Amino acid sequence: MSLLGVEGLGISFGGVRAVHDVSFALKAGEIVSIIGPNGAGKTTLFNMISGNYTPQTGSVTLNGENVTGMRPHLLARRGLSRTFQNLQIFQNMTVLDNVMSGFHLREKGSVLADLFAWPSARRRGAEAERASRALLERVGLERAAELEAGTLSYGSLKRLEIVRALALDPKVILLDEPAAGCNAVETEEIDRLIEEIAHAGTAILLIEHDMKMVMRISSHVVVLDYGVKIAEGEPAVVSRDPRVIEAYLGAQTQGQATALGGGDA
Repeated sequence: MSLLGVEGLGISFGGVRAVHDVSFALKAGEIVSIIGPNGAGKTTLFNMISGNYTPQTGSVTLNGENVTGMRPHLLARRGLSRTFQNLQIFQNMTVLDNVMSGFHLREKGSVLADLFAWPSARRRGAEAERASRALLERVGLERAAELEAGTLSYGSLKRLEIVRALALDPKVILLDEPAAGCNAVETEEIDRLIEEIAHAGTAILLIEHDMKMVMRISSHVVVLDYGVKIAEGEPAVVSRDPRVIEAYLGAQTQGQATALGGGDA
């Protein structure tokens, strides 16, 4: 059974069709990448899945439950978390506090307990701190725990945002261009982290313009163009699809097509 199911999803803005009739599914431990030229509708699709937009057509299911149009905080409680194309880090908070903020939706204590620092609230805080430090250690950021997040390198901030998404203990993570703006070393670190997360059983839906990264780590690729799904399948197959090459390169030379990660085929 799929963890995340997208069926016939569509939305228009001012009469302009942004996404139309897009369907795919995502299983535990799977990395599915959504690719396509700029303006293809990738982030709009993410916004519908994550509750930022309400789809006009189609449905979204999460672990068998219909969650179409459900607000982001309710989706987070059901196991769906997301990162954004532009960093959403609290720059003036410590690295540790950034990760701990991701635990809030999992807490079940009362406001009074937190307000008066009752023992139950202190225990929750201590548990969240231990778990946050463990997550930071997992990605090699444990030594930066007490530093202000704004002092970290760009690549480290990208990893921090993924770690904060993990603090929700999600079943599915949506990653919107996690390697954008990173150098080769930082991209490799993020690449490895994504694979480790998937190997642990979390399903990952990825938007990324680094085609080498996409073709290397994806189990499955969905290609959008002008809001419509034009191809879907294993990376090696998709990279050789004439419709995909046309969408990215305007049917230019075979040599240029290798930029999609298709090798010499």
